[in-house]
Amino acid sequence: MILSRVDIADLPAIRAAFDAHLEVEAPHARAAFAFVMDSADLIPLGVDTAEHRDRAVRLAHDFGLETLDEAPQQAFSWDGRFLRTRSEASVIVHEVTHYLVSPPERRGLLDFGLGAGPESGRVEEANAALCTDFATREEEETLASLLGILWEVELGQPGVLAFLEQNWLEGWHRPTAARHFARHLDMLVRMGLVRADGHPVPPPVGLQAA
Repeated sequence: MILSRVDIADLPAIRAAFDAHLEVEAPHARAAFAFVMDSADLIPLGVDTAEHRDRAVRLAHDFGLETLDEAPQQAFSWDGRFLRTRSEASVIVHEVTHYLVSPPERRGLLDFGLGAGPESGRVEEANAALCTDFATREEEETLASLLGILWEVELGQPGVLAFLEQNWLEGWHRPTAARHFARHLDMLVRMGLVRADGHPVPPPVGLQAA
């Protein structure tokens, strides 16, 4: 849910203010922020194109996930084995990053044991597999959100739109927003999923799903 809508036309001024906070609060995160914001230049080239969706599915395969060309509303976004891919490209990438930030013991659970995702159709079953507390769900959702945005940009997609939709610029005029971004970037770096400049770490060679 978008908390406060941001007009694309206002992005240059917002970007400058957010970057100024980063310069004071976390200068090491400025390159990653620029990496996301520069993807605004890709918006005129298309959003959620067939090529974007194909690249998102290939990303899932590159990380060893098996996929089904089926809508998640027919079952689950992730059923413990298959990722359903009849979704927007950004949604597919987001589910891949949920897999990456989830601990191994929960990767075999419906929707990663986080409860039903917004795309899953069999809500009661997914919620029955819920095994995490609220704080854990919120933290994993935030990490998957940022990692997904960075992967979208890496794949040549306008990840800045998800950055807006998922409220990363909420309160952009306050330093707390910049600290929130930098803290989660640092967590992803420590997890070995992202480099300090915001570029995601590629999947290991030989991991691709059959």
